[in-house]
Amino acid sequence: MASQADAVILVGGKGTRLRPLTLSAPKPMLPTAGVPFLTHLLSRIAAAGITHVVLGTSYKAEVFEEHFGDGADLGLQIEYVTETEPLGTGGGIRNVLPRLTADNIMVFNGDVLGGTDLRAILETHETTQADVTLHLVRVSDPRAFGCVPTDADGRVTAFLEKTQDPPTDQINAGCYVFRREYIEKIPAGRPVSVEREVFPALLTEGARVQGHVDTSYWRDMGTPEDFVRGSADLVRGIAPSPILPGQRGESLVHEGAGVAPGALLIGGTVVGRGAEVGAGARLDGAILFDGAKVEAGATVERSIIGFGARIGPRALIRDGVIGDGASIGARCELLRGARVWPGVEIPDGGIRYSTDV
Repeated sequence: MASQADAVILVGGKGTRLRPLTLSAPKPMLPTAGVPFLTHLLSRIAAAGITHVVLGTSYKAEVFEEHFGDGADLGLQIEYVTETEPLGTGGGIRNVLPRLTADNIMVFNGDVLGGTDLRAILETHETTQADVTLHLVRVSDPRAFGCVPTDADGRVTAFLEKTQDPPTDQINAGCYVFRREYIEKIPAGRPVSVEREVFPALLTEGARVQGHVDTSYWRDMGTPEDFVRGSADLVRGIAPSPILPGQRGESLVHEGAGVAPGALLIGGTVVGRGAEVGAGARLDGAILFDGAKVEAGATVERSIIGFGARIGPRALIRDGVIGDGASIGARCELLRGARVWPGVEIPDGGIRYSTDV
């Protein structure tokens, strides 16, 4: 049954909230537990029995095809459609219509890390004979999201904007199944928001919009904080991924990396290929991209260290993002959301939050 569906993944965004890392790579291609983030979603799609995937690209579009090619390595057939100007979520879906062959189309936001059973969503769509089915996930604090209430039959009754007093804990999880003719109805050639325009119009015209509600793992990876937590959850086995069989623990160290004796790696830390960690360094929930270097006695907590960047001896990086090739001098302290742009060099002791040197 599942093979009757095509998959569409929207990966056109610029990923501005993850700058400076996204200056050199689109967000879905950033290393997450050692592979480009998008690989986790593609492997889940393949595991669900869907083989035909269309990527809707825009920003740095060529990077995706260079890495994934025709998709054969993942058991998929991948095609690429590039938007010349941004079309929004609805416009992006409409834009790939010529490449779609199936009657049911499963659409994904390319920056969500999820653990739900994709086959179960398709089953809900088919058994309820829905026109559109939305994956809704229940969250403990829905105030930061738009809410989607459903009736006793699971039909969606409204799309509500963010509010301080949400009437339901169900939120739009960024995964939808469309019957093909409902993609054909989306206006072509202009920006369209699926959340603000397409879905409310479906309710108005009386289409059957079904909710598939669960409490599966779900995280939007748009901010550094969420990116760090999602990566750590993959390493520790809290977030599932078919591409990471059996690798579960406090850290994930890739081949060619060097970790000196006495270094402490905890909290779902990832050490990329060719990266180096010095003696006595403490990495807690850190992400080191390939070739990064953390020198002796340095502390890196809940931070992303870009390709080839260097953290000097006894430096402290907490809740920060260090761009590719940057160099942070000895004893520097970077805290609370600091972002260092690629190639920037900070001298020894050049930035401090405390008075002792």
